[in-house]
Amino acid sequence: MSRPATIALLPGDGIGPEVTREAVACLTLLASGSGLDLAFAEHDFGGVAIDRHGDPLPEATLAAARAADAILMGAIGGPQWAGAPKTPESGLLRLRSALGLFANLRPARIIPGMEDLSPLRPELIAGADILVVRELTGGLYFGEHVLERDQASDVCIYSRAEIERIAHVAFRAARSRRSKVTSVDKANVLATSKLWRAVVTEIGADYPDVALDHLYVDAAAMALVNNPTRFDVILTENLFGDILSDELSVIPGSIGLLGSASTGTGKAGLFEPIHGSAPDIAGQDRANPGGAMESAAMLLDSIGAPASAETLRAAVRHVLLDGVRTADLGGTASCSAFGEAVRARIQTMMEKAV
Repeated sequence: MSRPATIALLPGDGIGPEVTREAVACLTLLASGSGLDLAFAEHDFGGVAIDRHGDPLPEATLAAARAADAILMGAIGGPQWAGAPKTPESGLLRLRSALGLFANLRPARIIPGMEDLSPLRPELIAGADILVVRELTGGLYFGEHVLERDQASDVCIYSRAEIERIAHVAFRAARSRRSKVTSVDKANVLATSKLWRAVVTEIGADYPDVALDHLYVDAAAMALVNNPTRFDVILTENLFGDILSDELSVIPGSIGLLGSASTGTGKAGLFEPIHGSAPDIAGQDRANPGGAMESAAMLLDSIGAPASAETLRAAVRHVLLDGVRTADLGGTASCSAFGEAVRARIQTMMEKAV
C-alpha cells in the first residue's frame, strides 16, 4: 500500500481558516469516494504564529512544509500586525524562498452562463481564459529595502537564470493551452525589464510552436479590461504579476473565486486563494471559499488526481450556476452554506459515476 499524500494546512489569519475548512472538507469527501489517501496536518503560520510563537514562520511549520507533498494555505495578515518587527507577509516571503517556489500560476476564466457577474461587458469576456505565470522569488519584493525619514529605496534585481527558468514554465504551460505567451515588462524604462525582454525572446526561440509577443505593463493592464480574450499565458515579474493577477478578478466577477499554485525546485507546491485575509468579515461566515476550492483542485492536479480536481471544479461551477452565491457575487449564501452545496454536488457526481 502506498503511503498517504501528506497535506500541510496553513489556515492563517482572518477568513483563512474559514475558507480552508470548506476546501479541506471537499478534499476529504473526494478522497473517500475515489480511493485517494490524504493525510492532513494543520500548522501555525502568519499572524497567528506571531501571536503564539513570535515568528510568522516557526521552524516546526517550515519543517512540516518541507516534508509535505503539498501545502494548502488560507490567507495571512491583518491590521494588528502592520508595522510590527516581523509581519505575516515576511513569513510568506521566507517560505517561498526556503521552498524554492519561484513560479506562481494564477488562472482566471469566465464560467459560461456567469458573464453577468463580471463588471465587463459579456461580449468582451466571452471565452476569456488566462493563466498568469508570475516570477515569485526575485524582483522588488526580495531586493534591499531602505526606509529613512526623508527618503526610501527598494532594489529590483533579476538574473538571467531567474528569467530563463520562469520563461520555460510559461512556454511549457502555453503548449498545453492555446500556444501563446505574452511577456509583460517595462522595457522602455527599467533595466531589469530590458534584460527580461531579451532573455524571454531568446527562450522563445526554443519554442517555435508557441507565439510570443511583448507588452508594457501599462498597456497590458488596459488590455486585460478592454480585450481580455487576446491573452492566453501572461509571463511577468513579481510585482507586475501580483498586480495584474488581482486585476484578473474582473473576469469571473470576484477575487474570491481565484486560486493559485506556487511551484519550484522542491517537491511540495503551495496552493492558496489569491485574496487577502479580509479582517472586516472574518468570523462572520461570509467569505467566498471558491478560491480556496480552486486552489484545492490545483493541489489535486499536482498529486496526480486530475479526475478529482475536475469533479471539484465542476461542482463549484454547477453550484454557482444554480444561484448559490456568496455576498461578493451578489448572493446571500454563507461561506459554510456554499461549501455544503458544493459537497452535495460532489456527492451526487460520485454516486452517478459508480
